[in-house]
Amino acid sequence: MAVDNPDVIDIVSTTSTGEVVLTITDHLPWDDANEHLLILQSKISSYLVFIEGGELASEYPNAKPGAPVRIRVACLNKPSPDGELFFKLVQENIEEAGFQFSWSCDASDTA
Repeated sequence: MAVDNPDVIDIVSTTSTGEVVLTITDHLPWDDANEHLLILQSKISSYLVFIEGGELASEYPNAKPGAPVRIRVACLNKPSPDGELFFKLVQENIEEAGFQFSWSCDASDTA
């Protein structure tokens, strides 16, 4: 399970309020060439396909129909400025699609 395997959903959990959280575990360092961003983009796209294609509901019975869904990226390393901008743009796009997005770095929630 890791960010560089777009074919695997890393972690699915539900909160006490019923929100379904799909977590991407991101262990990669941030690079100047922004290869990391391309890898994240691919993984996030896979998660959206998983949600919108109905696989979330069929594979995880705790994901109740109509429950809010959030994609969360758990980063080991602090994002670069480009990474932070990327997360902001991703959040806008995912929220337009009707889902939530957040990211955290190590143990400190950032968004």
